[in-house]
Amino acid sequence: MIINAQEQRASLNEAGFEMLILCISQIEKATEAFLTHDSDLAEEVINTETRVNALDLKIENDCEKFLALYTPVAIDLRFIMAILKINFDLERIADHAYGISKYIVDQDIKIAPELLKTLEFEKMHKTILSMFDDITAAYEEKEAKFARKVFKKDKILDKINANSFAIIEEEIKKDASVIDQTLLVFSVIKKFERIGDLIKNVAEEIIFYIDAEVVKHKKIK
Repeated sequence: MIINAQEQRASLNEAGFEMLILCISQIEKATEAFLTHDSDLAEEVINTETRVNALDLKIENDCEKFLALYTPVAIDLRFIMAILKINFDLERIADHAYGISKYIVDQDIKIAPELLKTLEFEKMHKTILSMFDDITAAYEEKEAKFARKVFKKDKILDKINANSFAIIEEEIKKDASVIDQTLLVFSVIKKFERIGDLIKNVAEEIIFYIDAEVVKHKKIK
């Protein structure tokens, strides 16, 4: 079956969206497994990593074929370049879901709700979900205004992450028996902060594709 450039581009767009939804699902499940100490759900995330990697390779190969066959220019070239980079960042987001799930499977540590509340873990989680909503809307509707919303939200993650070390230090001083719990939560918070950076990268690529604007390294207030 011969596929023309327009059909191939539509297929790549669908594959990119499938990757986005799959990676969001991986983070949601890994977080739920972490909060509920559900090792079965964590195992599911770990096993699904194979599917993520397979889709990552497919998108990368299809992009390379598109470049070789159609030598795209202007918005078509920006689309392919954006899909390649978005796919790369999404695969890394899924890697963090895998990492969080490995903590749950490898370490039998339940986290006290009070500790999560002190570290503003729920706020961090909700902020990440909101950022995912923004880039999903931007990708589906081809509207850069949604992607631009993530930059301020990423600063919320940065602040919680920056404050976490001092809070953890205080918690350990009060009760040394929580060391294992605090170190585990600290590791997940670090991953959440990195996920925020990767979502921001995805937003930058969507803006580049839609508005032909390079926002990387720009100081956004």
